[in-house]
Amino acid sequence: MKRILLTGSKGFIGQNLKNVLPKKSEIFELNESFYDNDKWKLMLNTNLLVLQPDVVFHVGACSDTLEQNVNYMMIRNFESTKVLTDYCKNNNVPIIYSSSAASYGSDGSNPSNLYGWSKYIAEQYVISNGGIGLRYFNVYGPNEEHKGKMASMIFQIMNKHKNNEEIKLFPKHPKRDFVYVKDIVSANLFAYENYNELKSNYYDVGTGNERSFEDILNCLNIENYTYFDEKDIPKGYQFHTKANKNKWMTGWSPIYELESGIEDYKKSLLHITR
Repeated sequence: MKRILLTGSKGFIGQNLKNVLPKKSEIFELNESFYDNDKWKLMLNTNLLVLQPDVVFHVGACSDTLEQNVNYMMIRNFESTKVLTDYCKNNNVPIIYSSSAASYGSDGSNPSNLYGWSKYIAEQYVISNGGIGLRYFNVYGPNEEHKGKMASMIFQIMNKHKNNEEIKLFPKHPKRDFVYVKDIVSANLFAYENYNELKSNYYDVGTGNERSFEDILNCLNIENYTYFDEKDIPKGYQFHTKANKNKWMTGWSPIYELESGIEDYKKSLLHITR
C-alpha cells in the first residue's frame, strides 16, 4: 500500500487530486492550520519521519498573488517546500511540486511579484534536489468556490452572471492559457508514474493556447459586459500567458480546450446546486 503525503488537500487543486489518488493508498494530509504552531518545522520533520511517505504531492501554498506579507508568503511557499524537499532527497522519495506560470512574470523571463518569486525559488530548490516542478497556468474548475477573489475569472464571470452583477474586463484584450483542473490532476499522476524519466526538471502544464476573456463570455453566451479604465490595471499584470508545448512532459498532453472545459465545469456546478 502506497503512503501518499498530500499538502493543501483542502484547497482547490488538492481536493481534485485527492479524489483520484489510488483508493488503496494511505493518504496523509497537510493543510494551512499546520503553520499556526511556532514549531511547525520541527512538527513537520517529526511527522515525515513517522509517516515515511512513498511520494509527496506538494500542492499547498499561499495562492494570493497580491499578498505582500513577506514572512507569510515565504514560510508557506518556500520554507515548507525546503523542509519537504530535504526529506525527500535524503530518503529517495519522489516529490512533485505545484509551481506556477507566475515564474515567467510579465516579461516572460523573471517573476514580477512576491508570489511569483516565492514559487520560482521553491521550484528551483525542488528540481535542483531531484524533484519535479509543474508550472500551472490559469487553472479553473470544480472546488474553487472558496477562493473568493482568487477564484478563476471563469468562475467569477459565471457567478456574477448568475447574480445579475456587472461584468467588467481589463482593456487591451489580455489573453490567458486557461487550463482545466482535470488536466492539472492528470499531469500530477503522469509525473509520478514517469518520475525517473522526468525528475530534476520543471514542466509547463497548460493547453498551449492563449484565449481572451471575451472568449470565455462567448463560450457562456454572455453578451453584456464593460471594461475597466486602463489606470485600474495592476502594476506587473501579465497580459499574456501561454504554455510552451516544448516544455510539456514527454508523453503528456491536456484533454480539455476552453470550450470543452467550460462545458464540463458547468455540468459540475449544476450537480452541486441540485
